[in-house]
Amino acid sequence: CFKVWLSEYHYEYTACNSQGSRWRVAVPHNPGLCTGLPDPIKGTKCSFSCKAGEFLDMKNQSCMPCAEGTYSLGTGIRFDEWDELPHGFDNKATNLEIDYSFSESLGNCSLSTWSLKGDYIASNTDECTATLVYAVNLKQSGTVSFEYIYQDSSIVFEFFIQNDQCQPTVEDWDLNCLCFEHLQVELSQGNNVLFWRTTAFSVWSKTPKPVLVRNIEITGVAFTSECFPCKAGTYTAKLGSSFCQPCPANSYSSKTATSCHQCEPAMYSEPGSASCKPRPACTDKDYFYTHTACDTNGETQLMYKWAEPKICSEELPGSVELPASGVKTTCPPCNPGFFKTNTSSCEPCPYGSYSNGSGCINCTVGTEPALGFEYKWWNTLPANMETTVLNGVLSAVSGWEVAGDYIYTAAGASDNDFMILTLVIPGFSSPQSVMEDSESKEIARITFVFETICSMSCELYFMVGVNSRTNTPVETWIGSKGKQSYTYIIEKNATMSFTWAFQRTGRKYTNDVAKLYSINVTNVIEGVASYCRVCALESSGSSCTSCPHGHYIDRSTGGCYPCAANTYLKAHQPYGSQACIPCGPGTKNNPIHSLCYSDCHLSVIADGRTLEYDFSALSNSTSFLVGPSFTTKGLKYFHHFNISLCGNHGRKMATCTDNVTDMHILGKETEFSKSTSSYVCQSIIVPSDVMAYKSVVSSQPVSLADRFVGVTRETTLDNITSFPDYFPAENVGLPDVIFFYRSSDVTQTCSAGRATAIRVRCDPLKPHSGVLSVPSKCPEGTCDGCTFHFLWETVEACPLCSADDYHAIISACVGGIQRTTYVWREPKLCSGGISLPDQKVSICKSMDFWLKVGISAGTCAAILLTAMTCYFWKKNQKLEYKYSKLVMNSSAKDSELPAADSCAIMEGEDAEDDLIFTSKNSLFGKIRAFTTKVRCFVRPSLHV
Repeated sequence: CFKVWLSEYHYEYTACNSQGSRWRVAVPHNPGLCTGLPDPIKGTKCSFSCKAGEFLDMKNQSCMPCAEGTYSLGTGIRFDEWDELPHGFDNKATNLEIDYSFSESLGNCSLSTWSLKGDYIASNTDECTATLVYAVNLKQSGTVSFEYIYQDSSIVFEFFIQNDQCQPTVEDWDLNCLCFEHLQVELSQGNNVLFWRTTAFSVWSKTPKPVLVRNIEITGVAFTSECFPCKAGTYTAKLGSSFCQPCPANSYSSKTATSCHQCEPAMYSEPGSASCKPRPACTDKDYFYTHTACDTNGETQLMYKWAEPKICSEELPGSVELPASGVKTTCPPCNPGFFKTNTSSCEPCPYGSYSNGSGCINCTVGTEPALGFEYKWWNTLPANMETTVLNGVLSAVSGWEVAGDYIYTAAGASDNDFMILTLVIPGFSSPQSVMEDSESKEIARITFVFETICSMSCELYFMVGVNSRTNTPVETWIGSKGKQSYTYIIEKNATMSFTWAFQRTGRKYTNDVAKLYSINVTNVIEGVASYCRVCALESSGSSCTSCPHGHYIDRSTGGCYPCAANTYLKAHQPYGSQACIPCGPGTKNNPIHSLCYSDCHLSVIADGRTLEYDFSALSNSTSFLVGPSFTTKGLKYFHHFNISLCGNHGRKMATCTDNVTDMHILGKETEFSKSTSSYVCQSIIVPSDVMAYKSVVSSQPVSLADRFVGVTRETTLDNITSFPDYFPAENVGLPDVIFFYRSSDVTQTCSAGRATAIRVRCDPLKPHSGVLSVPSKCPEGTCDGCTFHFLWETVEACPLCSADDYHAIISACVGGIQRTTYVWREPKLCSGGISLPDQKVSICKSMDFWLKVGISAGTCAAILLTAMTCYFWKKNQKLEYKYSKLVMNSSAKDSELPAADSCAIMEGEDAEDDLIFTSKNSLFGKIRAFTTKVRCFVRPSLHV
């Protein structure tokens, strides 16, 4: 053993016993040193702690203030430097994909850990699972807090804790935040393991934005035995500090600084810098222009200003000078709904009047002001708008500047600034002439015209906030975009904030700008009017009133007239009969004529018969998955579609959700942060077995069908075409029924919104809900990204059965009984409707009966014929006798024929002689001969 000196050991406390006591012992820095160490002494109570700004001096076991240039949290620790991974943290990445067919992806996660960025740490942006872990033992209950930026729902971000009490996951994310948000969570006494875990699923082409975390702070560690040094760029000049202050702009400091040093005149620095940079020469990118308020003469001054903070130098060679300010120009007119006062300021017109930006004009009788805000002149920023610059924290610097006929983004202070412009609307109210429409829910709309000019990959966000809640992006434009218009439908009567956030790649690209030319918001409470519209008059004719639901306004009389059947009313332009728009085929209007819907029943006349369809069994919401699909790294995901074929009398029943920010590991019920209700909607599903979560990940819900267009057997309706070759039909005898829908969601790709066509095909072999499918050539349901196609094969899509769908089969007569049986025609292409008639039984006559009747009839006919033959034979004998007698008499009288009155034997006369016939003719021959003889003779005159 060797003797040790004071610098070769340090003090530690033993574990606390059951009485809360412990011992202070000396521990050598190197093992093997065992002589000269101080003896153990009784330590402070386990509950002992120091205040913020102090540390525990283990030598005398008392709290001492931190020196200048250092700080402490007292009972906590803070991690605010991320140049290297702090002691105690573990940073790892794993691949939880269970489909090992993608073997290449399994070895590509070693570099997908959290990235150290100096002031913060950034998550991965690929399908690997990156986990940041820190374990701490708390002597008393405490907290963990940190700041984060979470902008992209394509990343699942979790923070959870494992401890002796099995503390549940804590997730209350402010998704899509543009600046650092703060989160604080309670911790229990004892061992706590903290996890920050992210997994991205970039199913689209763009890379998700990473999650950023900084300033991790943990309290409850009871004490700290040393103070933490102030990091470079910060300082503290007093004893006992609990934090360090950042150096102001154009100054710098090193580690453990007690003050900041000013940069040289030719150098500059941003706030919190550790060093200074050389100032560049000034260019036209370093200044901007704006307009002053109008003076009493109606003139404004064009003012040029350096972008703040100014970092360029005007003294370097090639530097430009700031253009001269003060040039006066005529003020632009006031915005519509405002008028110009004597002092050339713009004031709103009173209610009941309107203006085009000059003077106010009272609305005439029978009209009402169309309230709203229309901004198209930008001499000054409107009172309900504000602008800032956002770079981690809000700045007082102006992010947007007015420029007469547009407002544009300023230069910004540093790289990756967000230039923020916010418009706040206190609420909305539909005008008296507009009916309440509970189904479509459109209360108002905002329309703006914009343009972006970018040399690099700049981005413009449009975000909406409700009742002071965090703004949610509803649309993003990347890169340069020509002058265009965008409309957002407002469905909630609440205080709304509309935010435009522009981010360029860096300050050197200050020529990358976004411009807003005009903003128009309708139906604003306490708004102004740029025109007056016709309204319905009360019976007294003195003021406006509301028309009953489903009634339009006649412009000439101001009266209300009902819309015709099977039409719906344009809610915000209910003027004239043309405002009642005919419903599509197979649909009907709801009671208030606000929309058209299908009741899941359809009648079709085809081939001389009427086909009745009943799709009620398909009316419930039905979902199905398409896929699986795989990302470039092998992450499996599905396209999930939810379909409500007919809805519920116009109410959309299909719902798709986004649960990325509400994943509860312990199986609690999920409260979805975002959902979309529609006739047809789509979301991205990542299975739980892939992501290792206890519930599936559902993200990016979009509506594909907001409005029911119609149902028909035609392949095209309202410029939506369902191509027959997408779903070849085996049975061409019964055409498909096609449901057509439209969505009002306008995107960069789909300028007219999305559309959906659902083919419903009769297939008796697919019972109940049947089978849903997408075109084989379009495995994601769409070939162009705008029109989606589906095929629904089921027996419920067959027409209702009728008498034309069956025929009768009549059996032979057996035992005097005959049966009639009814069977369906094959193939059977009907369902439901009427049932087959019951079998019929009737009495009949068999073949042996008719044989007997025939024999009897034949016998009777033979007897009758024999009797008639005998009769005529007898008659013939008498006639032949009379004839022979006449011949004999004529020969005896010199060839004179006697006059004979009759050639037949008179009644009562009998044959006088018996004759002997020498003729050998048969009976039938005699009858034939008899019929050819002359039965009467006329006595001729004989001449000798």
